[in-house]
Order: sequence, then C-alpha cells, then structure tokens
Amino acid sequence: MSALPIPASSSAPAAAADPWIDICAVEDVVPNTGVCARVAGEHVAVFRVGAGEFFAIGNVDPKSGASVLSRGLLGSLGDRLVVASPLYKNHFDLRTGACLELPELSVRTYPVRTADGRVCVAAG
Repeated sequence: MSALPIPASSSAPAAAADPWIDICAVEDVVPNTGVCARVAGEHVAVFRVGAGEFFAIGNVDPKSGASVLSRGLLGSLGDRLVVASPLYKNHFDLRTGACLELPELSVRTYPVRTADGRVCVAAG
C-alpha cells in the first residue's frame, strides 16, 4: 500500500474572509420599511428608504432590550433620516445610530450595500 503525498505548505498568507453577508434580495424589502437579519451573531435592522437607499443599524432597542427596531416607523426629523422605536418611540438616526432623545442609548451602524440585486451587510 502506498502512502498519499503530503501537500507542500504554502508560505503565502491566507486570503481575508469576505466581510459582506448576503441578507436578501433588494425586492424582498418593501420601500420605506425594515427587515431583521442575523449578522455575525448580532440582530441587525436593515432599512430601505425610497427606491433603493439602504441603511443598517443594531436591531435591539437599548431601552427595552427587545429586538424590534426593524419594525419601527421610518421618517425624518429635520435633515436626519430616522426610525422610531415601536416601544418607547425614541428616534434613531439611520446614518449614525445616534438616539436623538437619549444619546447614551445610541445603536451601532453597519455598512450596507447592494450588489447583483442582493442586499449585503458587512460583519465585524
């Protein structure tokens, strides 16, 4: 019986993992609504504003601890695009994650993009 050859080890560095997580098709998100997705173990709210502008923030309402921000109402306060939490009605800026009423309750933002008709959020 002959032994299988052992592959030579490569000194080249391993390729970095792709940080983009495929969430859903663009058409799966109705304009001016949000959906929830799990990205790297975190609950993320992905919002579609108008025909094709997308934002992603943490989905957990920091005041209640409930994963509900994706179900909030989208709107604007001045020049800021916001989502109002369905529980306590705090407003979260979609670009920065800042809570307008209580800055200490701000949420994380995530990079989001569309590619080939798909919505993707960057993990990490």
